[in-house]
Amino acid sequence: MIKRVFKLFQIARKFSTSGAVDIINEVNQLPSLILLFFNVISIGSNQNPIDKQKKSGEKLCAALQGMGTTFIKLGQFLATRPDIIGEELAKSLEKLQDKVPAFDLHDSKKIIKKEIGENNYKDIIEISEPIAAASIAQVHLAKIRYEGKEKEVAIKILRPEIEKLFNEELDALMLFAYIVENTFSKAKRLKLVEVVHLLREITNIEMDLRFEAAAANELYENTKTDQGFIVPKIYWNYTTKKILTLDKVDGVSIREIQKINELGINPKKLAENLIQLFLIQAVRDGFFHGDMHQGNLFVDPKGNIIPVDFGIMGRLDKNNRKFLAEILYGFIKRDYVKVAEVHFQAGLVPQDASKEEFAQALRSVGEPIFGQSIKDISGGNLLAQLFEITEKFNMPTQPPLLLLQKTMVVVEGVARKLYPETNIWEVSRPVLEDWLKNIKSPKSTIDTAINTSSEILKRIPDLPEFMDRADYALKLMAEGKLNLPFGGGKNLELEQMKIKNFRNNLLISFFGIVIVFLLVF
Repeated sequence: MIKRVFKLFQIARKFSTSGAVDIINEVNQLPSLILLFFNVISIGSNQNPIDKQKKSGEKLCAALQGMGTTFIKLGQFLATRPDIIGEELAKSLEKLQDKVPAFDLHDSKKIIKKEIGENNYKDIIEISEPIAAASIAQVHLAKIRYEGKEKEVAIKILRPEIEKLFNEELDALMLFAYIVENTFSKAKRLKLVEVVHLLREITNIEMDLRFEAAAANELYENTKTDQGFIVPKIYWNYTTKKILTLDKVDGVSIREIQKINELGINPKKLAENLIQLFLIQAVRDGFFHGDMHQGNLFVDPKGNIIPVDFGIMGRLDKNNRKFLAEILYGFIKRDYVKVAEVHFQAGLVPQDASKEEFAQALRSVGEPIFGQSIKDISGGNLLAQLFEITEKFNMPTQPPLLLLQKTMVVVEGVARKLYPETNIWEVSRPVLEDWLKNIKSPKSTIDTAINTSSEILKRIPDLPEFMDRADYALKLMAEGKLNLPFGGGKNLELEQMKIKNFRNNLLISFFGIVIVFLLVF
């Protein structure tokens, strides 16, 4: 516990000296007690200079960047949660650059050798200096002997001790979030403990490169017959928790439009392929690259799109895929009543809401968009406005659709950089029409019926026991002996219980360390 509290003081001092506290206070006034704590904790330290000409979001980006890995990741995560920090600040944090100095090539070689073993390491012919470095990992180019041939690959390596550092800082942030939530009633709506918990879960997955390799491999299998899209091959003998090895990308960045033109690649066709291939992944496979910005997309001399960095992937279940396709196609046809019906059929809008009023609300979103010029129409922005409308009708938030909407905005932006007059709707129409025809075909209907019947038959032998359990549970509920839990996952509950266990000791430790800290510093 003492270690966690001491780490909290170190982080608090870092927060205060970076200027992050002052910037946050500009945007959303902090309680006086918190400001006093940060002022006391920063006594005797040098404040980092802040460019007062910059906007609050830009200043916060600079402050978080200077604080290191954990806070860069925190900023990137908060960029996906405008419900907590507001739309304007979230957009600013999307620009947070995840770039830090590289670690030494000698250290990289030691990590690779330890991870893959002596025998596999002997098959590495050469390794370059790092070509890219981020807060969690860096990338080297290499040549390896593979099945009797020489292959050019890229090797991604986790930073030494990064997982330990990250989890120690998150433990301290979790404690801080818990103190704030339980001290200030207004802070409860921010769900700070939940935010830190989700950040831990997401980033711990990101720090196991086997997960990223598996995601790349799944995307490769899904798209290997798709024309115009190539996912780099994974080399599993050279991939572990701490290193990931895949084919070197032979191409130019999709942002280098002049080089793309010099290769004789049609930018209009490339822009259309990008949008269609993304939609195919989303509606056909229910598995899509969730971070398709310009830095993660390359184009080879044949015009194929090559994605990299598979740390953020999106999934949609069959219902969400159907929901997405029906909505987008309904807007293309400007059939707002149909779009409203889809929402009601999917149970996404309360049944007591007025279908006519909901259709009218949808029209208020669709018609202004279709009144714009082609180059200003965005499917992603349409979905964003749609989610705002549905909130007014108490429609629950769908996190997978939110990630898809954000990715769609990015993909459309990349496409329009390639060809500004790209007609998003005309490009999307054939993909959506084909998928809707397939799911409504007689074969698809029969397959669904067979699968449903099969699941029912499997469960028939368990039906009597299930009914007995249900009857017993209802009796307990009627007698007031059974309380059903709501909300939060088990992992989050465990995190909160751990903190509560030493809450009583915390105040004593807190004041003791404040006194020691002030004496030392």
